[in-house]
Amino acid sequence: MNHSAMLTQRPASATDLHEVVGFVLTPEELFFCYPKAAWPLTVGQLAAASAERRNSTVALLEGRPAGFANFYQWQHGDFCALGNLMIAPWARGQGVAHYLIAVMERQAREQFKAGRMAVSCFNANAAGLLLYGKLGYRPQAIVERRDPQGRRVALVQLEKTLV
Repeated sequence: MNHSAMLTQRPASATDLHEVVGFVLTPEELFFCYPKAAWPLTVGQLAAASAERRNSTVALLEGRPAGFANFYQWQHGDFCALGNLMIAPWARGQGVAHYLIAVMERQAREQFKAGRMAVSCFNANAAGLLLYGKLGYRPQAIVERRDPQGRRVALVQLEKTLV
């Protein structure tokens, strides 16, 4: 179902962060979207990340915050790296992630003159890997990381050319 008519976006505000921290339901989800954060996600942790990052953006579904993302790396004229992608549990499966990623791709092109966008996704995040593949992101590298329990995991680094 196409919900694009009901989806809008705007820069994230400090008050949005109180709602956004509730998007993350489990320690595993937090590891997927913000590996350096400690469970449970707090407004302070998200505010600190937002202060170091660029273009923290909220997607609104029918006026209600439904998604959040930002850039954790950016190189003007080259690339932006998508980070902290979180979708509200009530809004999952309604096109919010597709919409928000498209918004971030547009911001990367227009504000940073980026020719490509990078994303990283852990091997256990099948939904994320399938989403990025569907949106045209292609694997570039697989690097070893450790999960919060110290287990070896694979971080799949993907990239898409922005046109």
